[in-house]
Amino acid sequence: MLRSLLGEPPRQNEGRLAETIDAMVQTIKLLQKEIKEHQDPSHDFRKLEIWVHGLISSLDELEQSLFAAALFRKKVRTESVEDMDPVERSDYARYVYFYKDGFIRVFSALDKLGTVLNELFDLKTSKIKMHFSYFTVLRQFAYLKTHTELGNQLIAIKETYREALGVLRRRRNTEIHYMNSEMKDDLWQRHQALFGKVALEDLDQHIRELEQGYRMVCDTYFTVFDYINQRWKKIAAV
Repeated sequence: MLRSLLGEPPRQNEGRLAETIDAMVQTIKLLQKEIKEHQDPSHDFRKLEIWVHGLISSLDELEQSLFAAALFRKKVRTESVEDMDPVERSDYARYVYFYKDGFIRVFSALDKLGTVLNELFDLKTSKIKMHFSYFTVLRQFAYLKTHTELGNQLIAIKETYREALGVLRRRRNTEIHYMNSEMKDDLWQRHQALFGKVALEDLDQHIRELEQGYRMVCDTYFTVFDYINQRWKKIAAV
């Protein structure tokens, strides 16, 4: 959708994104098959089907936010807001909007997956914390000593992206709970520069970190749904 609004050609899914969406679509097909064969009287499979569709949408929206942030970042060439003309200032504002939307969506996408994992594998995370995050759910695998193979793979992915996730999480927390993340940057730089111009933060580094967050979500989603699909196939073959 965003590509169309921005005058860009439609996205062609490829690489890890294509693999991840294909894995989720396969899970949906398995759920639909189960519903058709057994009618799903408790509606549990129907609920999971709806949730997986929602996860596909969350991944799609995250990718679009990353794309848009990177696109508008390329239009920002001046080193301080004070030196920008009105057009560039508007492009910078759009970059900030999509960048913030992107890092918020990283954790939103993970937390939604956490809800699915908690339900699917009966991890009882709400007994630990009523409003839980993906990372709380992840700890439940080890605590309950269940689905150890999947839990270990997910922990390895988290560790691979630890540095970028830490930066994005701090910015997300600042944005949601304290003040706008760019305001925090401005306050620090004004303190450093006193009455001089405020230099822009490292936009390229921000995009790299957001891309790392997006890749972490893709790897996590793929690992989960590939595991689910392989597990269900083994059960069906018995």
